[in-house]
Formats: sequence, C-alpha cells, structure tokens
Amino acid sequence: MSHNAIRPLTNIGDAPSHNPSLSAPNSAALPYSRPATPGAHDHLRIGWIGVGALGYHMVGNLAKYPPARPPVALPIRIWNRSSERPRKLQQELGNDKIVIAQSIEEVATTCDVIFTSLAADDVVKGIYTKFAEALKAHPPSKNKIFVETSTVYPKISGELDSLISSIPHCHLITSPVFGQPAAAAARQLVAYMAGDYQSKKIVAHLLVPAVARKVSDLGGNLEKAPTFKLIGNAVILSSMEVIAEAYTMAAKSGIDQAVVAEFIKGEYQLFPSPIWLNYSNKMLNNLFDGSSGFAIDGGVKDATHIRHLSTDMNSPMPTVDVAFQHLLSARALHESQKRAGNPEFPVLDWSAMVGGVRLAAGLPALHKDEGSSVEKDD
Repeated sequence: MSHNAIRPLTNIGDAPSHNPSLSAPNSAALPYSRPATPGAHDHLRIGWIGVGALGYHMVGNLAKYPPARPPVALPIRIWNRSSERPRKLQQELGNDKIVIAQSIEEVATTCDVIFTSLAADDVVKGIYTKFAEALKAHPPSKNKIFVETSTVYPKISGELDSLISSIPHCHLITSPVFGQPAAAAARQLVAYMAGDYQSKKIVAHLLVPAVARKVSDLGGNLEKAPTFKLIGNAVILSSMEVIAEAYTMAAKSGIDQAVVAEFIKGEYQLFPSPIWLNYSNKMLNNLFDGSSGFAIDGGVKDATHIRHLSTDMNSPMPTVDVAFQHLLSARALHESQKRAGNPEFPVLDWSAMVGGVRLAAGLPALHKDEGSSVEKDD
C-alpha cells in the first residue's frame, strides 16, 4: 500500500438530513461542477451488482430518484447471486424502474456505470474478473465507469484496477459508504471516493442526493477510500467495545444498565451519533437479530481487515484486537446454538459482541437480564 498522504477531505454535497424530500445539493458547495450536458442519446445506463442489505436501498433510491444531470436511462439493470431480493425490488418499484439481468456479463456489456455492493473480497474479485472477460470479448466503444462500494482490503483495489484499466474506455473508482440499512433507505449514507477525477464527478452527482447525503473526495489513489472505510469501522468497532465493557461492568456491579444507557445519551452526550446509540440500544435490550442490520460475519471480516491494515502500517489498534476476540466468542456461541438446533436469532448482529464481554465476566452471553440483578452492599 502506498504511504502517500491523504488529501484534506472536500465535501461534494449534502442533502438536508432534516427534510426527507429529495432536494438538490447546493452547487456552490460542490468541488465538482455538474457534468456537461450530453445529447439526448447519452442518457447513462446504470447497472448494479449486489442487492444486499445496503445495496437494496441504494439502487432502489437511485431508481426512484434518478438525477436529471447526468441523465439516467431507466430501468436500472440489477443482478444478485440469489433472485429473491431483485424480484422483490422489481415488484416494489415496477418494471419501468428495475429490470433483472440474466448474467454479470450482461450488466458489464450493456451498462455505462456499474456499481458493485458485495460482501467479501473473493466475491468482489470474482465479479470483476467476469467483467474483464466479458469486456475483452466485447470491447466497449465509449466510456464505462465501475464503482466499487464494498468494504474490501485496500490492496484489492489495485488488483481490480489492473483488470479494468487494461480495457479501453474503462475506469474504476472506489466509493465505500458508511451507514446502516435504515440510513440507506433514508438516503443518509456518506460515501468516500477515490480514483479518476471525471468518473468521480459523474458518480458523485448520481449519488447525491438520491442515494447519499454527502460524498467526500480522497484523491486519485484507489486504495485511500477503502483504507478510510476500515479506519472509520475501527472507530465504530472500538466504540462498541467500550460500550459493551461498560454495560458488563455495570451488570457485575449491580447497577442497572439502563443508567449506563442514559449516561451515554443523556446530559453528557458521550456518543451523540445515531449509529452508536443504535448499537448501545441493541446491547441494552439484547436486540441481536442481524437479518436487518450488520451480520457478525461481516464484522469479523472487517475486523480482520483492520488488524491486517494495522500490521501493514505498523500502527497498533489494541482495542480492535480485543473487540475481534469478542466478536469471535459471540459467533462461536451462535454457531453452537445452530448446531444444537436452537439459535435465538437466524443471523447474529455484530453488536452481539457484547456477548463475548459478558462471557469473559461470567455472565450469560446473549441475555443481560440474568446478570443485572446482582445486589452489592453499600
């Protein structure tokens, strides 16, 4: 990984968070002007690979609120490994907004801007290998932009760029996003971009305000955006670890954990972010169903990447190391429940890492209540 300094962040735009209606960002605040007005035949054909918890809402919002400039040609062509989510989205929005592609190759060869939102590095590499094979067999005659939004290890970006940049007229940018599915549904994601300037300019205006409330530019080095994504996730994960430890200490001390919750969100406002307050609430109330949140497998993957980055950069992140162990403990407990045929949750949310902390303290792992009634003498 390159050690070049990251440029100061520059906001591409904000959609007002207080107003759920779609409104254009303030053009005076944009480092990128609007793309030049193309001819009527130059409407961008959008493709989307990966319709998971975030991708479902992202592509859905882009289909519902396509920008006029750059103009988008509907319907958007989507592909997912399983067909359930694509069919649901198509039924929800209609055939005039969403069409289901028959193959990855179809998306690559027929679309001008192709977004990928995938769960794992090997899946990302496999998809982009198929992109490259399809486009080498059918070389494009005009520009194509590939937008990788997944959370991957930064060095993967170079491998993807080698695949894509070897094909004439093809460009890759990295643009991971921050936000939970609820934020994606509300168009409140925040994206960080790196790569080709003109490509970022086009994609930024596709995303804001239809999909995200803000985009920040990290320069031309494709590795910078996924690196920052891991740094941001390290902050979130480390904060979750501190909250989990605080709740567990309160339980062992005979203090109602609701008091800790009030301390976090009350007068002191230690964690004002909705993300942290949401995870705090999940830990407080044992809300560990990850089917609509962030599954613990994804948390383990991200923590593994963060620790790898820490090693590569010789920059220790000890809190992440501890949190990683607690994620593994919680996942192991869940796997044991599944083997016994009695899992409490079909998919475990990564906030269940508090179970690893509770287990180390001798408390029931996925239930706080049994350990909360300990009475201590004054």
